[in-house]
Parts: sequence; C-alpha cells; structure tokens
Amino acid sequence: MRDGAVVWLTGLPASGKTTLAERLAARLREVRVPSIVLDSDEVRDVIVPPLGHEESDRDAFYQTLGGLASLLARRGLVVLVAATAHRRAWRDHARHRAPRFVEVYVATPLEECRRRDPKGLYAEADGLPHLPGVGVAYEAPLHPDVIAAEGDEAGAAEAVLAHLGIGEMTA
Repeated sequence: MRDGAVVWLTGLPASGKTTLAERLAARLREVRVPSIVLDSDEVRDVIVPPLGHEESDRDAFYQTLGGLASLLARRGLVVLVAATAHRRAWRDHARHRAPRFVEVYVATPLEECRRRDPKGLYAEADGLPHLPGVGVAYEAPLHPDVIAAEGDEAGAAEAVLAHLGIGEMTA
C-alpha cells in the first residue's frame, strides 16, 4: 500500500476506540506500514487556543482533526483517528478531505460504556450536558466500512487491514 489513508474509529465515549486504534497501529508496525494514532483527547490537549464542547468549538475541532488526518495521509501514513465525532457531518467532511477513508464503528452498547467509564464521564453525565449518547445524540454511521463488535478487536483489526488492501500481508 503506497497511499496513506484515514481510518476513523467512531463510537460512544469509552467504547474502545483508542484501544482498537492502538491494536491497529501495532499490526501495521508488524507489516511495516507507517501509521500514527490521533486520539481526540490528546489532540484536543495541544490545540491553542483550547476548544470547549460547545457546538461551534466542536465544529472547529473536528474540521482541524480531519484536516490534520488528511494532511498526514497525503504524506503516506495510515492515520488512525480515535474520535467520537458524534455528528455524521463531521465524519463525512473528513471523508471528503482524505485520499482514502475507512469508517470504523466501534459498536459498544451504552450500558457497557457506562460500566467501563475510565474517565468518569458517565458518572458525571448530569453535569456534562455535552456528553455524546447522554446529553447530545450520537449519530451512528449509516454504512460503516467496518463494524467492531464489542469484544472482537482482533477481528475488527484484521477487517480494517483487509479493507486497506494489506490483509494478505498479515497472514
């Protein structure tokens, strides 16, 4: 695979997006495909000025994240974006900018996300009106390229590699 690609992992907070992105990055390293993980929390921490969670801030953030991912993909990297991006429009905008785009829906039920809750977001949901899936609607992909069912990270990772045309290299 010569061209880069953007692989956008979307799902509710605590669904396992970052875990799957890291697993994919490890598999890509094994087959010597250059990649980078852009975790939305980490990217949000370095943007200046800091962006909040109001709709206009989220519009700016996801445009920036999609633009950064596309830039890196045009340089030949597989960019693994772990970001809720709860509005389809944000993911569609990123799709149109990317040289290649794979949308991965990390389909973890809300109850399981609440149980995991590593950042305590769901525990504070009443005070977080911006939390996707609780305070604001999460728009699941209508036609994702890959569905990562709960507990099947290995299968989802292999499906993404196959979708990128490098599955045969992993055997």
